[in-house]
Amino acid sequence: MKKAIVIGAGLGGLSAAITMQSKGVDVTVFDENPHAGGKMMSVDSEGFHFDFGPNTMTMPHVFQQVIKQAGENPDEYFTFQKLTRHTRNVFADGSELWQTADEKSMIRELDRFGPHTYDRYTEEVRRLYTLAESHFFHRTFRSWKDYLSPSLAGAMAQVRPLESMDHFHRRFFSDERVLQVFNRYATYIGSSPFKAPATFSLIGHLEMNDGVYYVKGGNVKIAHAFQSVFEKKGGSLQLNTRVKRLIVRNQKAVGVELQSGETVEADFVVINGDFVTATRSLIDEGDRPTYQNRKLDRFHPSISAFVMMIGKRERIMDLPHHQVMFTSDYEGEFRQIFQENRMPEDPTIYISHSAATDPAVTSGSNLFVLVNAPAAEVNPERYKEQIYERLLQKGVNIGAPDFEKVIAPQDIARQFSAYKGALYGISSHNLKDSFLRPRNGHPDLSNVYYAGGTTHPGGGSPMVVLSGLNVPFSGE
Repeated sequence: MKKAIVIGAGLGGLSAAITMQSKGVDVTVFDENPHAGGKMMSVDSEGFHFDFGPNTMTMPHVFQQVIKQAGENPDEYFTFQKLTRHTRNVFADGSELWQTADEKSMIRELDRFGPHTYDRYTEEVRRLYTLAESHFFHRTFRSWKDYLSPSLAGAMAQVRPLESMDHFHRRFFSDERVLQVFNRYATYIGSSPFKAPATFSLIGHLEMNDGVYYVKGGNVKIAHAFQSVFEKKGGSLQLNTRVKRLIVRNQKAVGVELQSGETVEADFVVINGDFVTATRSLIDEGDRPTYQNRKLDRFHPSISAFVMMIGKRERIMDLPHHQVMFTSDYEGEFRQIFQENRMPEDPTIYISHSAATDPAVTSGSNLFVLVNAPAAEVNPERYKEQIYERLLQKGVNIGAPDFEKVIAPQDIARQFSAYKGALYGISSHNLKDSFLRPRNGHPDLSNVYYAGGTTHPGGGSPMVVLSGLNVPFSGE
């Protein structure tokens, strides 16, 4: 039986591990953290439960597919609940717009904001999604030759790669507030809507045509399910175990050395982690001529996050599951983050309040407050007070919290070995980093594969899981 090692128990690593284990490979997963799931982790303290991430779920069939391929019934592990009316958007002038997957209701909402062609928009984002699903999502890349497929080239030409997301949305919506709502999809891939290709507007199909979902009991149930299925199928998961380096001979990885000094042999290795930091720390530079350090240094990090988890014993009844409070200067916010490399002065604030949908999941109210941040060090105490002040100004009076935990970009960098604290690895601000992301198959090491948001097909939990499902190794 072939043996594989997966470095990192994030969703991509667990997806790859289950895929290989189901194909007859003997798989061992190592992760330096005390939990499986990577950034999909829970914070549970003093009766309060928070999903650190992600909070907005789409494409439930992808997560279910991981369980099904192992011969298991996903309904026995988690239950998706559809949120048809899913996000309340509050603008700087106090006006509000609800997003809903019900088309008639959405059109009535948009009618209050002036001219639009929402029906044309939903048709176009459905087309973009269909092309991506057919030609991009399920491919793996190791060599530049893999990009030369005529069908792939034809599809790429049709997904608006040279148009920005902001420009694309202006084809359908005229009101600046509405544009903020749909441009926010760029942050789902850690990028600016004024630079990210319009291709990623396909996220609008997932939220507006299909809908937003929540996993009953907390989205972290998905990570728990992946771990359970992997171990049930005979896989070995070793937490609190750091891999020091790959052992390479004749352009192949033959195993890994652990921080403890122990060595473990393998026929295949899957690296599930931030591409830049994992490549630099795990593979000797002499064994990776394609990815020399000077090349790794040229990658631009995606957005990071400043997160506050706030618990209140008393339920806040008027706060929905998802709420976004926008800045008055959205373009300025991204300029401060990406060009000036500093926290925005008037940030857009996202609040997830899963207790609104699932009261049993937590004590009182569980506010997961997220602000887009640069991939840089942030003063947590100073910025925390600024967020509380902004929330109060926008009509969200939290008062004295009964529980509070703050996670800054530098914390994300440290806990998840994330490149400068970036949530999505590399930003998608140009054609190369959007469509020619680091290849799934290592170009120099024939039996090493990458899974995760930094590689193809990209950021976001469903794409991360697909990168693991696409792993080509089998026990044959």
